[in-house]
Amino acid sequence: MNNSAPNNTPTPSWLERQFNITARGTTVKRELIAGLTTFLAMVYSIIVVPKMLGEAGFDTGAVFIATCLIAAFGSLLMGLWANLPMAIGCAISLTAFTAFSLVIGQGMSIGVTLGAIFLTGVTFTVISVTGIRQWILTNLPAGIAHGTGIGIGLFLLLIAANSVGLIVGNSAGLPVKLGNIDSLGVIAAIVGLAATIGLEKKRVPGGILLVIVVLSIFGLIFDPNVAYQGFFALPNFTNEHSLIGQLDIMGALNPVILPIVLALVMTAIFDATGTIRAVAGQAKLLDSKDQIIDGDKALTSDSVSTIFASLVGGSPAAVYIESAAGTAAGGKTGLTATVVGVLFLLMMFLAPLSYLVPAYATAPALMYVGLLMLSNVSKLDFTDSIDAMAGLTCAVFIVLSCNIVTGIMLGFVTLTIGRLLAGEWRRLNVAVITITVGLAIFYLGGWAI
Repeated sequence: MNNSAPNNTPTPSWLERQFNITARGTTVKRELIAGLTTFLAMVYSIIVVPKMLGEAGFDTGAVFIATCLIAAFGSLLMGLWANLPMAIGCAISLTAFTAFSLVIGQGMSIGVTLGAIFLTGVTFTVISVTGIRQWILTNLPAGIAHGTGIGIGLFLLLIAANSVGLIVGNSAGLPVKLGNIDSLGVIAAIVGLAATIGLEKKRVPGGILLVIVVLSIFGLIFDPNVAYQGFFALPNFTNEHSLIGQLDIMGALNPVILPIVLALVMTAIFDATGTIRAVAGQAKLLDSKDQIIDGDKALTSDSVSTIFASLVGGSPAAVYIESAAGTAAGGKTGLTATVVGVLFLLMMFLAPLSYLVPAYATAPALMYVGLLMLSNVSKLDFTDSIDAMAGLTCAVFIVLSCNIVTGIMLGFVTLTIGRLLAGEWRRLNVAVITITVGLAIFYLGGWAI
């Protein structure tokens, strides 16, 4: 006679087994909302990336398809393999470098440019797989790690404020100034930010997404620049302008091109690594040693995505800062990134809908996330003034230079020289000195992007 009690424990669903949703303190609903929030915050890329590369002679229709494919591939890889709520897409800064420096400035052909991106991705992946990139991340001093988060928060604020015309460039005096405070976009963004802060304080589920949707509907009704342009558009993968498989690897192996590949690799290492660390910290996905959970998979995911980008005809890929909008909405697992990937696949067929989300609809989410990331200031240890000041130097110069790598470089230089002059050279290790010297040579040699 079998007296054993029956096992009534329900079998975990596939979503639970794949993403460890309960273990990370989240829910499927929250992850879906976070994924949609991240997608809406970064969907502008399918408009901006084709426009920039189009100016360099790329076929915009082909680039649109490539941009969607890269975001889908990278985000699905990050979600299903690394199980982290970070979305990947064509890096805007590297897209600008590709279009205006490589093709227009250097006169490189599109095929050779894609070949250079391929070599960048391969080198980047080798650095990630062999642990060199993780070594850099592990030896990132605490002050600079937190300073990167602060700086990216400030950077997000500036990007969002500029996208709606709240803060604009200045032709004389200080580099920026107040834009047209009475314009529809600026007013909508400010009200949206206030509404986001209020809804998040009340813990309204999907508050950030709700503001995006409401402002998009508002724009459709009252803004003549937001118009319904259709619902469905069939992508064409086989036309004569397709960029899939058009890379010229042998042409990119030219010794004249290799320094450009090095510049792309160095920029990608510190830019993307800093972004991944900041977003993981925002989502509280750091272990007891303050390292990213499954960080090696995250680092490899975005480097492999750059290889994929070269194959389909797009610019280098990276984790998007806008992923922090999803983590602020509660995303903690790869389901968030998986939702983003699926939506970008669908976007290839629903391209006209992307024009229904104006900049002022997503700007409040990015500004709110930027404000949240400023809380990293409280994590700086001001009893160690050199570490704290190096972190603040990193933060301030990320936003002043509009370049994450520049801020990180100045943070390392400040930390190293500060330790030496303060007689604290014993607190420096080989890793910090090596990174400092490497970054300084990179900039003084004129290779920085």
